[in-house]
Amino acid sequence: MSSETQDAYLATRSQIDLTAPVWRRLALTLLIAGAAALPFFLSDYRTFQLTLTLAYAIALLGLNILTGYSGQISLGHGAFFAIGAYVAAIMMDRWGLPYWSTIPVAGVVCLAAGFLFGLPALRLEGLYLALATFALAVVTPQILKYKGIEEWTGGVQGIVIIKPDAPFGLPLSADRWLYLFTLAITVVMFIAGVRLIRGRIGRALIAIRDHPTAASAMGINISLYKSVTFGVSALYTGVGGALGAIAVQFVAPDSFGFFLSISFLVGLVVGGLASISGAIYGALFIQFVPNVADNISKSAPWAIYGFFLLAFMYAMPSGVAGAIRGIAERVSARFKRHQ
Repeated sequence: MSSETQDAYLATRSQIDLTAPVWRRLALTLLIAGAAALPFFLSDYRTFQLTLTLAYAIALLGLNILTGYSGQISLGHGAFFAIGAYVAAIMMDRWGLPYWSTIPVAGVVCLAAGFLFGLPALRLEGLYLALATFALAVVTPQILKYKGIEEWTGGVQGIVIIKPDAPFGLPLSADRWLYLFTLAITVVMFIAGVRLIRGRIGRALIAIRDHPTAASAMGINISLYKSVTFGVSALYTGVGGALGAIAVQFVAPDSFGFFLSISFLVGLVVGGLASISGAIYGALFIQFVPNVADNISKSAPWAIYGFFLLAFMYAMPSGVAGAIRGIAERVSARFKRHQ
């Protein structure tokens, strides 16, 4: 592995080191506890928005594994988000299965779909791969409207599902319970993502991204790793889609248009490429900035949205996670100088 690849890996590992000092683990525990307490101080609508934010964060983490760490550009992850959402909706509405059982199934289905899509896409690189995934994003809503499968997908009308109530008679509203359920899955998915990136697979992905020729010479099966990465990325996105569908209580083809895939890419860049925490920041941007823009100007909300996006890119070219990391490094260096 070259010195540049080693430096990239060490930088990545330093961001997500699970052997960090006790205070960092304690801070993470307090952060999770604070996130769990949030719905008890917010309205059901705000809690619903945060639930969607967590679903987007899982999807963005999957996209970051593919694009940030593996270097494969995707403009079609909205399609996998749609597949996960429809799997959950069909299982709940058509088969009457419990909501929690739909999450792993949605992940497995998207894992298979992503792996199979990744196989022919191995011959494509850069913009050509982006165009292939663009085609996937464009065609998915049309397939969901196809009359031949309308019995399952609901066609243009979509599927309405029931939001689950809290189990065991817990004194929680449906929105609060679903938020806590989604938060628990988010924590599990992020821990799994950290383990993946810190391990052998993560090192191989970074080597493939930075120096594919050197990685191949070292014996790394580039084709296999790229296909598996595409599948794992789709798995994360499908889980996010299933959680999002349960929260919204409705799925329809037009909800998963090409703009959703663009929003994921925007969230990825705003949050920070090759950053685990960047998925959270990007999800917050996706969920709340359009609402803020709409409140500022009803007549031209997308102009305001574009202004916010330009401001983020100008002020934080390495993403929110990169900006926070830079501030932390400067504060740490200043602290050490004064010791």
